[in-house]
Amino acid sequence: MVATPIGNLGDLSPRALETLAHADAVVCEDSRISGALLHRFGIEKPLVVYNDHSAPRVRPQLIKKLREGAALALVSDAGTPSISDPGYRLVKEAHEAGIPVRCVPGPSAPIAALSIAGLPTDRFLFAGFLPPRRDARRRELAALGAIPVTLVLLERGSRLADLLADAAELLGPRMAAVARELTKLHEEIRRGSLSELAAAYRDTAPRGEIVVVIGPPEKPTADISEAAIDAALLEAAARLPPGRAAREVAAATGRNPEELYRRLKQLREAHAQE
Repeated sequence: MVATPIGNLGDLSPRALETLAHADAVVCEDSRISGALLHRFGIEKPLVVYNDHSAPRVRPQLIKKLREGAALALVSDAGTPSISDPGYRLVKEAHEAGIPVRCVPGPSAPIAALSIAGLPTDRFLFAGFLPPRRDARRRELAALGAIPVTLVLLERGSRLADLLADAAELLGPRMAAVARELTKLHEEIRRGSLSELAAAYRDTAPRGEIVVVIGPPEKPTADISEAAIDAALLEAAARLPPGRAAREVAAATGRNPEELYRRLKQLREAHAQE
C-alpha cells in the first residue's frame, strides 16, 4: 500500500519511490494518472487497473499473482490507498489468504485538512462523501450530528454550497473549515461558522479537491437538533435492541435514556404506520 502525492510531487517519499521501483507491477485506479507519476520519476512498471468497475473481475487475478510470489504496489490516484476506494477489499482478501500486507505511509487529504483546520483533533470521524441526494444527505448529517466529535467529509465543488447549507441548518452554530487544493499552488483553507461558510460559497462553486472539517458542538445537549436525535436513534436501532440504542445515543448526547427510549418507540410506531 503506497501513498502518493495529493498535489505536490515533492511529497512522494524515498521509500515510496524505492517500493514502486522494485514492485513487479503497480495496481492503480487510473493508468493515465499513475503512469504519468511513474514516468515523472523514471519508473517503468506494468500497470493493472483496479477501480470500482474492474475490482470484482481483477481482484481474483491479483490474489493469484500474490500467491505465486509477486510483489504488487497498490496506489490510488492521489493520497493513501484504500481510503474511500475499493483497495480495502483487496487488502481484506490478501489477509484472508495469508499474504503479507505492508504500508508505505504518506499523504492523506483528510488528515492533512484536519491538521490545519484549527479544530479539535482528539476525536474525529471520517465520513467520506455523503449521498448527493438532498434527503439522504440530510439524514446522514442529522445522524452524524448526534456524535460529539469533529467530522471530516469529502465533497465536490458543485455540491459544497448545498452540503454547508444543510449542515448549518441541522448541526447548528459549529465552527468548520473548508480545505481546497491541499499542497497545490492554489491551496486554500477557509474557516468560520457553518452559516458563514454556507454564505461564502452560496454563489460560488470552487474548483479542485475539497475536504470539509466540522467541529464538535460546544454544548452537545443544547446544539443537537431534534431531527439529529431522531436520526441517531433510528440508526442505532438498526444495529441494536431498542434499550441499547437509546443508551448509546444518550451517552453521545447527554440526553435522558428513558426519554430517548420512549421517543424511539414513537418513531418506530410512526414509521410502521407509513
